[in-house]
Amino acid sequence: MNPKERVITEFKRKYNQDPKWVVRSPGRVNLIGGHTDYNDGFVLPMAINYATWIALRPRSDKKVVVRSLDLDGRIEFDLDDFENTDSGWGEYVKGIAWALLEDGLQLSGWEGVLSGNVPIGSGLSSSAALELSVAKAFSLTSGFSWDVLKISKIAQLAENDWVGMKCGIMDQLISAAGEKDHALLIDCRTLESSPVPLPAGTAVVVLDTNTHRGLVDSAYNERREQCESAAEFFGVSKLRDVNLDEFHKRETEMDPLSRKRARHIITENDRVQKSAEAMKNGDAQLLGNLISAAHKSISEDYEVSSKELDLIVEIALEQPGCFGSRMTGAGFGGCAVALVDEDQLDSFVTNIMGQYKNKAGLEAKVYVSRACEGTSVIEM
Repeated sequence: MNPKERVITEFKRKYNQDPKWVVRSPGRVNLIGGHTDYNDGFVLPMAINYATWIALRPRSDKKVVVRSLDLDGRIEFDLDDFENTDSGWGEYVKGIAWALLEDGLQLSGWEGVLSGNVPIGSGLSSSAALELSVAKAFSLTSGFSWDVLKISKIAQLAENDWVGMKCGIMDQLISAAGEKDHALLIDCRTLESSPVPLPAGTAVVVLDTNTHRGLVDSAYNERREQCESAAEFFGVSKLRDVNLDEFHKRETEMDPLSRKRARHIITENDRVQKSAEAMKNGDAQLLGNLISAAHKSISEDYEVSSKELDLIVEIALEQPGCFGSRMTGAGFGGCAVALVDEDQLDSFVTNIMGQYKNKAGLEAKVYVSRACEGTSVIEM
């Protein structure tokens, strides 16, 4: 039973009626643009066919009651009086409520059942999928308009200031605004986005190393601080404002660590824009080369890869029909992504799983992903 069917079935069992709405928000995979988002740079993600679903109905009071079918938990709180208790997934629900209230919106209570199939802790942004599905539930029950940019910023605020994860805007925006069969080139400064078609005859494959990480406790926030320090060196607000020529002129003046961090961000922004052009031209080989170069950069200069991520990328690149592969997500474990010739997809998947198990001693999970639309709703 898929998550959509699960939440509807469980809602009917619990409440003896159909839900009023069923909302869906997808996870995402970022084809290229690692850690450029919080540097006001460019990213190229796509929403994927793995999502969080909530079946819900409005309440007449100010209470929010949500049951998770996957994590076997339940959260209940009153919108007039709630606090951060560090209660796991429930803080994402409360965080969205807090951020919406901070924006001056009037909220009404609701109750529902939650389920999803975005792998948790794998770098496919299960958190953004949860945040946007909860935000959509509040928009339906409270009657405020669904402005994609505004809601994405509110969801980012919830994760930054309530959950404590200083992420950029990319995850929330692609979850809200994804388009079928396309990635989105997002300018993380202006938040302008444009759809870019995937090259014909290719498939995007997510390779889960089966190694998970807790981002809040990782070096993510440290990398962000290092980027801010490097931007100060160049006299700009963000590394987005430094081009390759400027970097090369002054890189020898920098301390070695700052130089490595800045070099990744500045070259990555260049690769993202070249990748979008390659996609518009249907050039899968060039796109693959850029994706692979991005992994070398994020592994060696930004140092947020892992031995398992490096290994699975290496194995992927050895396979016939693989145009390119790189770590995706924030790193320190999780997933890689590969661009693969559709005609060689079956052998690619089989070989990856077998060779990774032999070399890493771990079972890789492989997800052949379609580019899907962003947050949506079904009225029952």
